[in-house]
Amino acid sequence: MPLKNTTLGEKIQFDFESSRFGLILGAQSSEGFCALFLGDDPLKLKAELQNRFPKAQLIEGCASLKSLIGKIIKWVEDPCLPLNVKLDARGTFFQKTVWKALLEIPRGSTCSYHEIAKKIGKPKAFRAVGRACATNPISLIIPCHRVVKSSGALSGYAWGVSIKKTLLEIESA
Repeated sequence: MPLKNTTLGEKIQFDFESSRFGLILGAQSSEGFCALFLGDDPLKLKAELQNRFPKAQLIEGCASLKSLIGKIIKWVEDPCLPLNVKLDARGTFFQKTVWKALLEIPRGSTCSYHEIAKKIGKPKAFRAVGRACATNPISLIIPCHRVVKSSGALSGYAWGVSIKKTLLEIESA
């Protein structure tokens, strides 16, 4: 989903790092970390980044960013490690409200789409909550993988339900 609040020529640095979840593309703007995508094809990941920030100038390769992506991967694997990352999560007011609520779900816990909808004061907006999770640009850090069906069953995840399951297993260990 392209972001309307990207300015023409804005510089966004990005780089790749391998992980047990596949290839990870991480990106940052001058405001903070703005994207984290998983996949197997670097060209598809770069195209997704360009689609997300259509007016931006993408700059590949940055040693400090590659190091930060590595720290994020280690943090996902070991919840005891600290992670201090400034985020630039761009979206609508509703999306940002959902993402803020996701950040409040403790590691090792889950919450249903209905519970998130109630928490943000929109109890009937559970489908919109699901859509906000699906469009989360900074997966892993903004933990949309912690949102499940009301029954507790795992449901869709942009990077696949098997990765969602693995992330939840790591966090509850």
